[in-house]
Amino acid sequence: MARRAYARRYAQAVFEIALETKELDKWQSDLRKIVSVVEDAALVAFLESPKVHFEDKARLLSERLKGINPLALNLTLLLVTKGRLSIIGEIADEYQRRLNSYRGIEPAEVITAIPLDDKDKLKLTEHLGAIVGKKVVLKSEVDSALIAGFVARVGSKLLDGSTHSKLMILKKELAGTGR
Repeated sequence: MARRAYARRYAQAVFEIALETKELDKWQSDLRKIVSVVEDAALVAFLESPKVHFEDKARLLSERLKGINPLALNLTLLLVTKGRLSIIGEIADEYQRRLNSYRGIEPAEVITAIPLDDKDKLKLTEHLGAIVGKKVVLKSEVDSALIAGFVARVGSKLLDGSTHSKLMILKKELAGTGR
């Protein structure tokens, strides 16, 4: 729980800086770059080692993160100093949620029984967008267990239009009659 709270606080601070400096996309890109760099287990071990001097850690990060905003580099160094580098992925995710909300974008995860073509994705995106009143960005997966239909999660809403769930409801209703 504390991890999440820290990530939210850092993301909020980063978002406010990005808004103030009008660098929303730059910060998004820089956070993604930091996340990709710290996926290197050997690098993380080096950065977390108490035997390595801070100056050496800072020099290595400066080399690996060339071209990013100096404040983004400072954030990374602060996380190293505080022993919280492991939450950078959560900070980036929370920043993305805040950015999407600011831009009126709602991500939607859709599971279908068969792959959707571009036309179907567009229709479903428009339909879900009308339901939530925001622009929807669709991420789709396929699960043949659904038989037909789809299950969509848009924000806190769950829309289940799958044949599988309808059959489960019918099964419960028939079992409840006792005849």
